[in-house]
Amino acid sequence: MMLYALLLATSLSAADGFNLSQSCPPSFELVAGNRCKLVSRYDMYDSLQNKGVGGTQTALPARRDGFSPQQIDLGRYLFFDPLLSGNHQQACASCHQPARGFADGKALSSGANGQLGNRSAPSLWNVGFLKKLFWDGRSDTLEQQALIPMLAEHEMANTPAKLLADLQANNHYPALFRQAFNTERIELSQVATALTAFQSSLVSLNSRYDHYAHGYHQALTEQEIKGMNVFRSFVARCAECHTPPLFTNQQIAVIGTPEPDGMPFDAGAGAKPGWEKLRGGFKVPTLRNIALTAPYMHSGRFATLEEATEFYSKGRGHAVPKGEDLLLHWHIWEPKLTAEEVQQITAFLGSLTDESLLPQTPKRLPSGLALPTEITTNSQTSGATE
Repeated sequence: MMLYALLLATSLSAADGFNLSQSCPPSFELVAGNRCKLVSRYDMYDSLQNKGVGGTQTALPARRDGFSPQQIDLGRYLFFDPLLSGNHQQACASCHQPARGFADGKALSSGANGQLGNRSAPSLWNVGFLKKLFWDGRSDTLEQQALIPMLAEHEMANTPAKLLADLQANNHYPALFRQAFNTERIELSQVATALTAFQSSLVSLNSRYDHYAHGYHQALTEQEIKGMNVFRSFVARCAECHTPPLFTNQQIAVIGTPEPDGMPFDAGAGAKPGWEKLRGGFKVPTLRNIALTAPYMHSGRFATLEEATEFYSKGRGHAVPKGEDLLLHWHIWEPKLTAEEVQQITAFLGSLTDESLLPQTPKRLPSGLALPTEITTNSQTSGATE
């Protein structure tokens, strides 16, 4: 009976134009158990203690994969659908826009009813490799990360009861959840799993830098190679925290970034009990696709990569407010970079851009709602049917 219901739901959903993909996204292979496994050239390398930090030819850290094609594709629809917000006007993609490196181009993101937040939206590229989520590292899993903004009053302002009722009452989502989870009733954990599955497919590891790292040294220009050398040098020390291959060591660092004018000091990770020594600290962000995600830092204080790079040359702790005795990260010192070196580093950072696995933005949504106005439909493929 369950099999018949699943087949009937699948056929009805397909007839209406919504049928989840049976294929894995590009760079993922379908393995036993109907699971998608990431395939990367970085798998041929070793990694000290499996941490995924090191030189140009270092293996990736442990990743979140193994989801089914249907779960990934369901997560794609959910990610773009404003039905997940309390007022049906915001989607996950409102603040994490594909065309903006899965950020939103704003210094401070806005939530329900235009309410302004206190931080910028971090990029989601390669988020499936990360051990700490959000700028302050307060979540350990993608499932937590997926639900917190959805249920936060100042972000998507929904409740579990309303979210599940809206999904269950929809003409299409119950059938799609049956395809992905073989279940009759939609659960909050399934919403989190589907969003996690989709986000884990947002992989960016095929930039010109990656071609260089794998041995094709003509992939970078002379200026970019000079920038890479400065980036990795003991003078600049950028690579001490922004370590290949993900260009983050996944640690919390206190660097004394200034807040926007008129905004109070943000304690960051230091607001978490037991983390008081990390006051003013934030997660070291990945630099993958960094050229697409301006403005920069947790506060969106710097409009360009040049400004963000120059910040480190202006003196250790120069922007720390009076009265704040922060334990600045020991790598933060005074490299005194020249204008030429700043330009070289900026050029190198541009070589980390790779959108080859950009997922397809749905043309229509199961809810029948319009895509958020911030989203620009792209023509990239995810193996999806819609």
